[in-house]
Amino acid sequence: MGVVTLQVLERAHKEVMALSRTEKGAFYDFLHKFRQNPDSPGLRRKQLKGDSRLWSARITDDYRALLLHIEDDDFLVVAVKHRREVYDNLDRYEYRINRVTGGIEVVDLGVIGDSAVGRLLPPSPTDQKDATPASPPGLFAQYTDEQLLELGVAEPLLPSIARVTTEDELLALVEVAPQLTAEVLLALYEGRSFDEVMEQITAPVRSPEPVDTEDFAAALARPATPVTSDDAALQAVIEQPFERWQVFLHPTQRTLVERHFNGPAKVSGGPGTGKTIVALHRARHLALHLPPNEERKVLLTTFNRNLAADLRARLLALAGAEVAERVDVINIDRLASQVVTEAGVGRGRRVIPDSDVAREWEALLLEVGEARFSADFLADEWSQVILGQAIQDRAGYFQARRVGRGRALTREDRDHIWTLVERFERRLTERNVWTWRQVAAHAARLERARPGRRRYAHVVVDEAQDLAAAHWKLLRALVEEGPNDIFLVGDPHQRIYDNYVTLSSLGINVRGRSSRLTLSYRTTRQILGTALNLLDGTTYDDLDGGSDTLAGYRSLLRGEPPILRGAATWADEQELIVGQVKEWVGAGAAVAVCVPTHEMVTAVVERLGAAGIDASEIGPDGPKRPDSVHVGTMHRFKGLEYQRMVIGGVCDGIVPRTDIERFRNDLRRYERERQRERSLLFVAATRARDGLAITWHGRPSPFLPVSVTP
Repeated sequence: MGVVTLQVLERAHKEVMALSRTEKGAFYDFLHKFRQNPDSPGLRRKQLKGDSRLWSARITDDYRALLLHIEDDDFLVVAVKHRREVYDNLDRYEYRINRVTGGIEVVDLGVIGDSAVGRLLPPSPTDQKDATPASPPGLFAQYTDEQLLELGVAEPLLPSIARVTTEDELLALVEVAPQLTAEVLLALYEGRSFDEVMEQITAPVRSPEPVDTEDFAAALARPATPVTSDDAALQAVIEQPFERWQVFLHPTQRTLVERHFNGPAKVSGGPGTGKTIVALHRARHLALHLPPNEERKVLLTTFNRNLAADLRARLLALAGAEVAERVDVINIDRLASQVVTEAGVGRGRRVIPDSDVAREWEALLLEVGEARFSADFLADEWSQVILGQAIQDRAGYFQARRVGRGRALTREDRDHIWTLVERFERRLTERNVWTWRQVAAHAARLERARPGRRRYAHVVVDEAQDLAAAHWKLLRALVEEGPNDIFLVGDPHQRIYDNYVTLSSLGINVRGRSSRLTLSYRTTRQILGTALNLLDGTTYDDLDGGSDTLAGYRSLLRGEPPILRGAATWADEQELIVGQVKEWVGAGAAVAVCVPTHEMVTAVVERLGAAGIDASEIGPDGPKRPDSVHVGTMHRFKGLEYQRMVIGGVCDGIVPRTDIERFRNDLRRYERERQRERSLLFVAATRARDGLAITWHGRPSPFLPVSVTP
């Protein structure tokens, strides 16, 4: 016997995760024993059917591993079952290679038979005479078997699919179906055409080469067969409560992670579609493929400080210390600060937050008696256009592109604005302060002038929609233009900062190298539907002058409908929040409460504490006490995830906040501010995995469904 290989199918891994800690450890021991000697008497390896590739082997007295024999001494763990399930009705297991994706699919027809869709299976010949002659038409009667197979549906499920007549039957079926089958059926049921499903769901995972449905070795090597053979990764997942992303990628995600791009590439997608997972795996992939003599590292960056710390911890868990050592994980402003500090620039100069910039402009305009332009307009013009495009003189500003800025400017306007900008910057210098945008713009100039090779070999950006133009200028200067230089992931629908850019104008051309992720792994269909309603069809840009859409964004998860409840006063609403939190915490769920303002955060923490519930505020560096109920503003929940969430204070006049009414005379700016408020609420709603409650007092927010009344 040669070297024995034993890999684990993702489906089997899910079953292992449902076992006790002791049984998980036994499974890990089983893997080692099998690889050393699959014929060991203690494993009791046996072929289940004479002509079958299916074998079973003993994990414990009660559990068996169901194995698919690939070839020679290569095996794949396709299921982990109680011993009674393995030997009862061996015909229940169907395995084959999907003719579209080329991946191995194993369908347990016994699971289908035991579920609500058991009656969907074709009646046996002896029962045909008792079959009911009249039955409602199937949900997929308009599609032929050939069409469904062309879309990638698992062939053993075709008889069951033909007999599905209700949504409940469909949802029961997709819970046990292979993932591509589930995605295709739900998309067709939701009204998408055959061509749309083919383009959006099937094409991204189609095998690039012809599929031999008898070649299991080739099928095992394809991304469409999500497996792991990495002992360290398996042990980490088994021994610690890490998430599935540490090991497995959806075939669409894996393709993006491992693809060679001839230049910058962009991946977009809604919440929970795995964008951050893709970014982490991409950073790992690039680090693993750095030449041995390459001293430069991969940069993994994002805007939010909390997220950078989280990315650092997750990369270490995913890639291990040796690989993580070749990746710099740092938030973009801190990186810019390091660059200018290394150059000896700005020493002793205090950085003021972006929120103070408009106030500084107001003070200047009051000082000079300027009424032609507002402080908000000038703050944006300076930050997004002048600093964003690294404009250094009046002539450069005269030629600057101002896409998306709304208000057209004459040459005389630009001349006057430039004079004000010069005076504003002198004012900041005299006060020995500057802004993070200035730091980023200065760092970009320093990096462009830096002799020799660029600082990083590759750049990976998470939450790309939050970065400002000056940040992109810096990133462009940090890495050589060329293959695999910049890889960015983001979702414009989650933009919660006032940063609007056109990447191509900043030297980052992603045209022809843009992809979308549309399957949510976090949020149930019920929560997703409510969250999408909050956006109300608002159009969002795609970071490059076009529009981005969540069309086709979907979930295969089912759950309870979100709770929408109103109260007369804020005090009454807090009682609703406390009651909901008590119920969920009592059921053992990880719960968080999100509210619009810091004052509300303080009030909720105190009220929960008075009710005997341990609650803590989420600060700039994360929750103060990880095991408590977390309470924070909507900004603080960026990138976080909880089993159940309460979003409170979703009232008219608070969401959206009333002070955006001052932009009514600037319609473009007004709509942009409302869009940002919608995004905040959308981000908060999509942090919930299993349960969501939205509360308000007085009148509900106009962003909530129209039918909702207090």
